[in-house]
Amino acid sequence: MMQYRFRCASPLGGITLASDGTALTGLWFDGQRHHGDFSGTAVTEQALPVFAQTVRWLGIYFSGTDPGFTPPVRLLTTPFRRAVCEILQAVPYGQTVTYGEIAAILAAQRGISRMSAQAVGGAVGHNPVSLIIPCHRVIGADGSLTGYAGGIERKRKLLELEGSAADEKVLYFNKRSILENERLR
Repeated sequence: MMQYRFRCASPLGGITLASDGTALTGLWFDGQRHHGDFSGTAVTEQALPVFAQTVRWLGIYFSGTDPGFTPPVRLLTTPFRRAVCEILQAVPYGQTVTYGEIAAILAAQRGISRMSAQAVGGAVGHNPVSLIIPCHRVIGADGSLTGYAGGIERKRKLLELEGSAADEKVLYFNKRSILENERLR
C-alpha cells in the first residue's frame, strides 16, 4: 500500500501528516512518542486534497477556534484502539474527559461491568491522528494533565488554546451524552 506524507509547521513544532491517498491516517508532532513508522512502506511526499484540508483545519485550530469540520480520517489500528478513538472524537472542543470515564463508556458499550483505565491510557497514547482525534483532552481522575505522547507542555498549551486548562482548572465532559449518542446510532 502506498503511503503519502506531508510536513507542515505549527506554533507547537513541526507536524507530519500521513495518508493512504484519500484519508488522513496519521498526524504527529516532531519528537512525539509512537510517531508513525514509514519503514518498509513506499512513501511519497505529495500534496493531496486531504493534506490541504488538514492544514486548513490546523490553521483554524491554532487560531483558537473550533474548526467545525473534520478532514476524512481512516484509522489503521486495532479494534480496541479504534473504539477509544471514536469516543475521543465525541469529546467537544474545550472540554475534557478522564481515562476512567472512557473506560466506563467502553464497558457500557460492551455490556461488561468494568474496563481498565490503564488499557484506555495505552490506547490513547497510541492515537495515530493527534489533535484531530483529541487525545490531549484526556486527563487524570484528579484533573491532572497526565500522559501525552507529544509531551505534557504541549498538552497544556493545547488545552489552554481551547480554553479548558487555564490555572489547571478543567471542564469534564459528561459521559452520559456519549452514551446517549451511541444509543441513537
